[in-house]
Amino acid sequence: MGKIKRSKFATFLNTSSTGTAAWALVGDGVTSMTVSYNPQTSDETYIHQDSGTSDVESYKPTSSVPMNAVQGDPVFDFVDTLRKKRAVLDEARSEVCLVYLYETATSGAYPAEKNVCSIQIDDFGGDGGGSNVINFTINFVGDAVAGTFNPTTKEFTADA
Repeated sequence: MGKIKRSKFATFLNTSSTGTAAWALVGDGVTSMTVSYNPQTSDETYIHQDSGTSDVESYKPTSSVPMNAVQGDPVFDFVDTLRKKRAVLDEARSEVCLVYLYETATSGAYPAEKNVCSIQIDDFGGDGGGSNVINFTINFVGDAVAGTFNPTTKEFTADA
């Protein structure tokens, strides 16, 4: 048993606007990031019970990303382009891949899950004398596709 370092849980964002994926590591300019699973629950208390029941019905995962603006970083450049054109609906869609580098790799590929996502721009700017910051949210859309991701070749392969 041992603790898992944050660097062993990688997030890649598809920064391509064409049909061919261009996976970029979310990292430069980002000092903290979590996946919030946002469980959707239902609560019921049946007439013959004194205590209720809570069931998890679904999840609506999101990741809030506070990022220092690093010009030339593919993730920043992609998100900043979405911000400038105020992208909505399909224009704000991309893909996100969560890669579990703390698990065992097979031929350089680690267990991963890929999701369609929608990029939400929250704010841009910062304090005087400091760096610009872009805060955005990755909204996961639909169900994840399980598979593997090779961080060297940047290829996702869905499970059979």
